[in-house]
Amino acid sequence: MKKVQIPHKHVKNIVLLSLAAVLSGCSTPPPENTSDICEIFRENRSWYHEAAAASEKWGMPISLPMSIMYQESSFKHNARPPMRWFIGFIPYGRGSSAYGYSQAKTVTWDEYVKEADRFWASRDDFADAIDFMGWYIDKTHRLNKVSKWDGYHQYLNYHEGWGGYRRGSYKNKAWLLSVARRVDNRAKIYSAQLKKCEKELQRSWLWRLFFG
Repeated sequence: MKKVQIPHKHVKNIVLLSLAAVLSGCSTPPPENTSDICEIFRENRSWYHEAAAASEKWGMPISLPMSIMYQESSFKHNARPPMRWFIGFIPYGRGSSAYGYSQAKTVTWDEYVKEADRFWASRDDFADAIDFMGWYIDKTHRLNKVSKWDGYHQYLNYHEGWGGYRRGSYKNKAWLLSVARRVDNRAKIYSAQLKKCEKELQRSWLWRLFFG
């Protein structure tokens, strides 16, 4: 049989395309039912354990960062602000550098990476994103004395920044106040749902294998 020689440059392209396909296949798609935190965690079991670890580390309820994440990215790992267009067809950049599950802006993310000593962290990794949100919620509590269970004012800090919140930049933004209320309400709903399924989520895969 005649051996077919593939040019080196084509081999390199094939390897790169294969690697890209593998990496894209590793990304977790958004949960099918985002209105029920139990279903979110049943679909992505590792998310519960990563959220619980962040909750224990930063002292906030799991339901709050999950509600903020729902609002910010709808649980899309690569979410970002839409592209802006000049005269309808010339792109000139996005509204901000926000990216990933938490929609963290680059400057704030870099601050988190430095303060939390997580130089390997990535905004499109769920565990890193929810740890970032725990850090932000904890810092909001320390800087602006907002309870970690106060979804309304925590979200206003998350959206406006700590300085913006202190200046009251949100006060004339009726749409933002409405969003903050939705985040707070959803956090309360998530909290009530989680109470009904958390024991189940805490069980190991081995326990579920034998006992269902």
